[in-house]
Amino acid sequence: MLKIAYHPIYKHPLPEGHRFPMEKYELLPKQLLHEGTCTEENFFQPRIPQEEYILAVHDKDYYFRLKNQELSPREVRKTGFPLSKALYEREITIADGTMKCCHFALDHGISFNIAGGTHHAYSNRGEAFCLLNDQAIAARYLQKKGLAKKILIVDLDVHQGNGTAEIFENDDSVFTFSMHGKGNYPFKKEKSDLDIEVPDGTGDEEYLKILKSTLPNLIEQQKPDFIFYLSGVDILESDKLGKLSCSIEGCKERDRYVLQTCHDLHIPIQCSMGGGYSPDIRIILEAHANTYRQAQEIYF
Repeated sequence: MLKIAYHPIYKHPLPEGHRFPMEKYELLPKQLLHEGTCTEENFFQPRIPQEEYILAVHDKDYYFRLKNQELSPREVRKTGFPLSKALYEREITIADGTMKCCHFALDHGISFNIAGGTHHAYSNRGEAFCLLNDQAIAARYLQKKGLAKKILIVDLDVHQGNGTAEIFENDDSVFTFSMHGKGNYPFKKEKSDLDIEVPDGTGDEEYLKILKSTLPNLIEQQKPDFIFYLSGVDILESDKLGKLSCSIEGCKERDRYVLQTCHDLHIPIQCSMGGGYSPDIRIILEAHANTYRQAQEIYF
């Protein structure tokens, strides 16, 4: 059975007019239930995780200043969210969801977190709506538990996974692959193990050609025993922060290809949602829902 991490805390209250589409975290589970892609049984509720797993990735000083609401105004501004105890609790709950997802992926081949994909969170700071790096925390969790040795992170959000690249820059056991918009944030990019910069305006055909010529070879070279997939839908032409020109069908084919590849090779995969900033929330929901539909079709 497909297992999906979801908690009501994922939808965090923000000031009116804030550009982050927080409501998608509440609407996406409702959509999946309404259309019959999922039932209540598919969802599980993450909790407060043990701090040792977070501290295996994040700097102790940064983490406790985040926890105790002691970040500087400049640090808070860089995250893009007003700091609060509730926000901190949201972030650690998301991280717990991704960690717990790892066990379900090992058991069933695949699992999802409705939130997560917080790849701009560095070891010692937050950026761009990301305060704690959920997939980095979960990768370390797997290794500490002895459940995986070689891990591949496939980041197909339109923005480079700069925080993830920094966290694992000197670690050969976690391979970071980021395929992102060349002319997009972050404008000072970090060095992933493999970065592919996609030119502004790239559409379905070229985007999928690059992905399909890269992923199988990468998996063959690295031979990972676990994959984390960041399936941001900000590659869409409609995305106000994206700059690429992919269609909803192209985004769906991207997800189908990644999931089918992992399924065929029997490599467990955990998926976190990542970004999506189309002005019409229905487009964001449709693109995200497609990822779940593909998973159900391929795996179950």
